Amino acid sequence: MRVGIVCPYSFDAPGGVQFHIRDFASVLIEEGHEVSVLAPAEDTTELPAFVVPTGGSVAVPYNGSVARLNFGLMASAKVSRWLAEGEFDILHVHEPIVPSLGMLALWQAKVPTVGTFHSAQDHSRAMHIVSPAVQPLLERLDARIAVSDEARRTVADHLGGDAFVIPNGVFVGDFRGVPPKPEWAGRRHGAAAPTIAFLGRLDEPRKGLPVFAGAIPAVLSTVPDARFLIAGRGDATAVRAAVAEHPTVEFLGGISEEEKAQLFASADVYVAPQTGGESFGIVLVEAMAGGALVVASGIPAFRAVIADGAAGLPFAVGDSGDLARVLLTALAGGTDDRRAHADEWVLRYDWATVSRRVLDVYGTVLAGKGIEVPAARPRGVFGMRGGRPWRR
Repeated sequence: MRVGIVCPYSFDAPGGVQFHIRDFASVLIEEGHEVSVLAPAEDTTELPAFVVPTGGSVAVPYNGSVARLNFGLMASAKVSRWLAEGEFDILHVHEPIVPSLGMLALWQAKVPTVGTFHSAQDHSRAMHIVSPAVQPLLERLDARIAVSDEARRTVADHLGGDAFVIPNGVFVGDFRGVPPKPEWAGRRHGAAAPTIAFLGRLDEPRKGLPVFAGAIPAVLSTVPDARFLIAGRGDATAVRAAVAEHPTVEFLGGISEEEKAQLFASADVYVAPQTGGESFGIVLVEAMAGGALVVASGIPAFRAVIADGAAGLPFAVGDSGDLARVLLTALAGGTDDRRAHADEWVLRYDWATVSRRVLDVYGTVLAGKGIEVPAARPRGVFGMRGGRPWRR
């Protein structure tokens, strides 16, 4: 099958959607499908071999973060050329109502199309305003996918209609059996002190670092040797000052994918203190796959990922005091049942399962149009996962 995938966000500053698209494309390629990904990116950016760059992008505030988008006449011309040259059997557009390449591709597409919605928003005046204008565009979609029940709710509330719920995928095997990093290893690896980890953008408010930092003094008052590992990029001057008196708090800075797997394999507990704006929680899945017990804020998307408390522990959103209480409960022991449940639960997010569900949607769309689903070539014909190296 020839699959065209459109990413609205720039690969020059990659995030969750870009990683999702990269990994899904690589899985399809391993299974013998032909895949091309169109995305904003400078020609000088190091990219997987299957990504076609369309040039620079413009930074736009979006859903509590910053999105780098590409729109306009030049972008439209590049989309048109890519569609013509690709001769795709199916087109898969991510975030089709974001004013970027996906919207341009959907207007021009002459093949069956699928759209994936990643965002979750409680109240979006902007989405309500643009909804009537984008309805003709949405009608061009032959199927919709939402990455979570929260993303599906956002689609239904703001845009109307329904969607298949298919979560983001994780290469679960990449996180299992990873040796711990000795200097990060916690009690589960025989160390005397427990380790508690955070990973996220340090200066993005919704990632919740101040909430995490606010719980540290209360935890240390009961478990004085507890170690806190804070990983991620961004300015954290205020938080650093707030925890400067605690020598067991360590800022790791930005870490590589390999180090991320080591962090999850080493820590006793991984904390996800995000305060909102999350439609899924892929880092929670990665942490569970690595064997860390997940303690997550009780936003709906996170509660779903930790099976409403069966595969992790929730705490009240934005409440450092409640986070400290839950962390002390986790450090006191008695969480083996949750770890065991998480070990099985994460398999539903493995790419082997997720990719098959997306391909089933493709098959349903093509069959509905009377199109025979093209057979895949033997596995491995198009190369290994990831194409050329791509730095995070």
